[in-house]
Amino acid sequence: MRILIVGAGGVGSAAARIAVRRDFFASLVVADYDPARPKALVAELGDDRLEAAQVDASSADSVAALIRAHGVTHVLNAVDPRFVMSVFDGCFLAGATYLDMAMSLSHPHPDRPHELTGVKLGDEQFAKEEQWKDAGRLALVGIGVEPGLSDVFARYAEDELFSEIDELGVRDGADLVVAGYDFAPSFSIWTTIEECLNPPVIYEEGRGWYTTEPFSEPEVFDFPDGIGPVECVNVEHEEVLLMPRWTTAKRVTFKYGLGDEFIDVLKTLHKLGLDKTDRVSVKGVEVSPRDVVAACLPDPSTLGDRMSGKTCAGVWVTGRGKDGMPRSTYLYHVADNEHTMREYHSQAVVWQTALNPVIALELLANGMWSGTGILGPEAFPAKPFLDLLAAPAPEGYGSPWGIQEKPLPI
Repeated sequence: MRILIVGAGGVGSAAARIAVRRDFFASLVVADYDPARPKALVAELGDDRLEAAQVDASSADSVAALIRAHGVTHVLNAVDPRFVMSVFDGCFLAGATYLDMAMSLSHPHPDRPHELTGVKLGDEQFAKEEQWKDAGRLALVGIGVEPGLSDVFARYAEDELFSEIDELGVRDGADLVVAGYDFAPSFSIWTTIEECLNPPVIYEEGRGWYTTEPFSEPEVFDFPDGIGPVECVNVEHEEVLLMPRWTTAKRVTFKYGLGDEFIDVLKTLHKLGLDKTDRVSVKGVEVSPRDVVAACLPDPSTLGDRMSGKTCAGVWVTGRGKDGMPRSTYLYHVADNEHTMREYHSQAVVWQTALNPVIALELLANGMWSGTGILGPEAFPAKPFLDLLAAPAPEGYGSPWGIQEKPLPI
């Protein structure tokens, strides 16, 4: 296996730091628009299998040329979702297997955005499903942590724990603190704005996908490992678009623990038009307001030394267990910033995101996962993934996951 990671930001760098501890690949190229970033990362890691390169992720031809030049077999897309389609198309042109952690962008319904879906997350990719199938190629989409590991948990719950699933409720919360900043998101603010200000999508059997207003249906969810109660709200996310394709859940939701301050900031950005991506002229210079916001905030990949706390990703599954009795179970994974910084020099949020595509690449390399077309994590057997995730190194990745029984919802 010859891997290309497109993007040497927080997640791409963390993926490389995780991958170099494994022996399932022959070479790994890390590429970025700024060639200095992958060069510094390759020098830091000191692994002969690694090489740095420059790429324009907005150009499918640039991505394809790099794939061909290095004989790449598998590409991990680790750049902002606005570049998904160009990297995706570049992989198809060059005949490489494609993996991403965020899918093609959505566009709200023009008239009823808080009721009806418009262009959904991933629609542009799934529109090319037959091309990928006919070519015998695989695009594994949404294989970060959320989406990604949460989708693996959904598959595991359906196969191993439940005979009938009423709801797959993805719940994400943290108690992370960044010292020295009044406001410092732990993940890409560009992506966070996109997720949080778009109309959230919900899936219900018999109704299909529909939308609500941003930050709707708040609930307090009690997260494990000492994180505790966090208020979570509806947010647009890929799991709601992926899980119904490969599971029989009657309802799928995604709720994120943002906090009042974060929500207020996002609402203010929206009110001022600073969430927009269309360029505006500022003293003769064309700039995107959202890019300006991102440039004014600290790079999340540099915040690890100032961060403390844990982040938790998981799926709350309700329905009937294999014994036919009502069951309410939370399957989860926790990343502790102290551990990820000490062991991988990556902050917890980006490390937890990067871990899962590396595991998926190893499963593809050893033949435990295989397929053609455009597939989500739910389309593959969950147990090999979860076993590899939890097994102590060097056999596995030494990152245990948990199951917590919860009170049945009223």
